[in-house]
Amino acid sequence: MFAKIRLHAALFLVSLIYAGTYSLAKDIMPHYMQPLGIVTLRIVGATLFFSLLQLVVAPGERIRGRADNLRAIASGLLGIALNQLTFFAGLNLTTPINASLLQTVSPIVVVLASAVLLKDKITLPKLVGIALGAAGAAALILSRPSNGAEAKDALLGNVYLLLNATFFGLYLVVVAPLMKRYHAFTVLARIFLVGAVVAVPLGLPQATAADYGSFPLYIWGELGYMIFFLTILAYLLNNWALKYATPALLGVYIYLQPVLAVFIAVVAGKDVFTWDKAWQAALIFVGVWLVSKKPAPTPAAPEPAAS
Repeated sequence: MFAKIRLHAALFLVSLIYAGTYSLAKDIMPHYMQPLGIVTLRIVGATLFFSLLQLVVAPGERIRGRADNLRAIASGLLGIALNQLTFFAGLNLTTPINASLLQTVSPIVVVLASAVLLKDKITLPKLVGIALGAAGAAALILSRPSNGAEAKDALLGNVYLLLNATFFGLYLVVVAPLMKRYHAFTVLARIFLVGAVVAVPLGLPQATAADYGSFPLYIWGELGYMIFFLTILAYLLNNWALKYATPALLGVYIYLQPVLAVFIAVVAGKDVFTWDKAWQAALIFVGVWLVSKKPAPTPAAPEPAAS
């Protein structure tokens, strides 16, 4: 019983951490720091943390072989550099509710990537789910911002966030074999290092241009949240929970995250939830549910009676 409570607590905390990010990041961007500057601080902090942790937990382990090293490079590019750069660039331009809803299309990308890369079969329900999810995402991307919500360029921001969900979905497929063969901290240390090589040169000018002396205390707190809770703690809890959670349970928390994000954004006055957003979200949710649903097992053929 206690193990189940710990599992649910970990998954809920991860969902809450991600949900809070959409509104908290809007406090920082763009007045105090530009999006790529935040990405730089996140990736540098996480790279140092996971590298030190890997030295303690799995000191002699290395990713070996050309295929695994290429897979690690691809994982770092997709899951760290491109994922984080497009997320914060998109969130800076659009609204928290749009961002949180578009994030949920990642499972659809996982199904498509698995079909292409792993030759998994796409069933009719999954095909319908892909179509519904794509329709919902397209409607959300092309919609106007909610009244009262601030958005510099919602269309471009939504496109960035769709790319972000795509990169993250591809990352989940590419990194899975590495997580099975190596310690999780060995993989995380390597892919964050790859991400740092790409993202830090792009974001360093924005990180150094920020006027840190003008930051009020709550902005320092929100930056700390982005680095520790969002980047480090969420990765640690996710990796632990994935070992014990069923796909059905993970699906529940996929839907919970945008619900929490909408609630936080509305309460904090960062966005407005409208009926348009409701039906767009419904299309995406139904689509994700269909692609995440396991097909019913085929009953075994009866054995012929012995003569």
